[in-house]
Amino acid sequence: MDFMEAARLVIGADHVLTGQDTARFAQDSAGKYLSTPLCVLRPGSTEEVSALLSLATRHGQPIVPVSGNTGVSGGTSTQGAAMLSLERMNHILALKPEARLAVIEAGVILDRLRDAAAEHGLTFPVVFGARGSAMLGGMLATNAGGSNVLRYGNTRAQVLGLEAVLADGRVMDLMSELHKDNSGYDLRDLLIGSEGTLGIITRAVVKLVPLPRHLTTAMVAPVTLPAALTLLNRLQEATGGMVEACEYMPRSYIERSLARAMPEPFDTPQDVNVLLELGGGAGIGEVFEQVLSDALEEGLIADAVIAQNEAQRAAMWHRREAAAEIMLAPGAKAMNDISLPLDAVPVFFARMSARLPELDAEATDISVAHLGDGNIHYVIYAGRADPDHLSALVTEVDRVVAELGGSFSAEHGIGVLKRPSMERHKDPVALDVMRAIKAALDPAGILNPGKVLPD
Repeated sequence: MDFMEAARLVIGADHVLTGQDTARFAQDSAGKYLSTPLCVLRPGSTEEVSALLSLATRHGQPIVPVSGNTGVSGGTSTQGAAMLSLERMNHILALKPEARLAVIEAGVILDRLRDAAAEHGLTFPVVFGARGSAMLGGMLATNAGGSNVLRYGNTRAQVLGLEAVLADGRVMDLMSELHKDNSGYDLRDLLIGSEGTLGIITRAVVKLVPLPRHLTTAMVAPVTLPAALTLLNRLQEATGGMVEACEYMPRSYIERSLARAMPEPFDTPQDVNVLLELGGGAGIGEVFEQVLSDALEEGLIADAVIAQNEAQRAAMWHRREAAAEIMLAPGAKAMNDISLPLDAVPVFFARMSARLPELDAEATDISVAHLGDGNIHYVIYAGRADPDHLSALVTEVDRVVAELGGSFSAEHGIGVLKRPSMERHKDPVALDVMRAIKAALDPAGILNPGKVLPD
């Protein structure tokens, strides 16, 4: 009996997809990585995941986990492996308003969790453009970020406990609802961000936070990027840390948004465009307006437009959340998802502005940034499509980022795309430790092979 025959006995023939039935799993959201899986397995329980992984270990069958497939780093790409989708494991098992937590299966879609929490005046505070299709399991596996990291932290910060199935089929139960549990190595955090290379996360206990009673949203035009950071700090001080989001969109981004029928943010076009959102009590809007008024009088900002209703707020956010559509246009691209110390963000842009014409006289660039946490999505449209040239552009970006004390990976994961960067810039001792952990938990190397760690 071969692997697929045995898998059909475990989960039923209807849930072992082959041929054209696998097509919807075979391409990531960026369209860069195309997969031809052996099959797609759709288990309905932790017990079935356990049986499948035990079976895969016996057969030496590689397994690639796939969630909403909204990534851009090739974390789910494969040629010939069996994909494992937990889309059937999509239940909110418990929602406890008094404890402000939810117990969920890995196939729960982000928007569904947020909608369920909202019925109790709560929210799961990780949010990004793909929230209508991204699944919690994938978010855990990549330690997803988003627009509200500034206030709440990334996905890792929202997790109290989890359950995972190891490569040999054993189930590791870390489903704690405790805020403090100092009992040995933190295996929960080890699995979060491991991109399915150490185990398959099947369930989790996640924290919920109160929905802000009032949101105040504005497009602001600081005169410079350093001025934007000054304004952010003043708002944090004035509100006690209630800034929900601080999103930077340079002129190049705004111009591409105009081509998609989105309006100009201000009456007079600006070079620095920042979306700011504050959440808090009834007086939060007045505080926001006062800080902006003082900044305008001081010359720190050139203009500001405060949303007067939900439609105007939604339009501001639509401009920002259309980043994938705006930035991932067809053509030769060198994509970068980097993280920098906040005061190094303006320095990075200045250095790349000087360096890029030397590397490629025909190149242009575009960026958008979670400015409050130093995460920049930086795309170079190259003058030619030569893979070696595109690699050289990424290498130079990595070099500049490293000089400034930053990271080549912020929130999109490593996958396939950033393995060369791992080899160039990750501490060699850290890589040795990672390989040792991988060998201990997955000695046969069947879990998401070829991802994260360089050869």
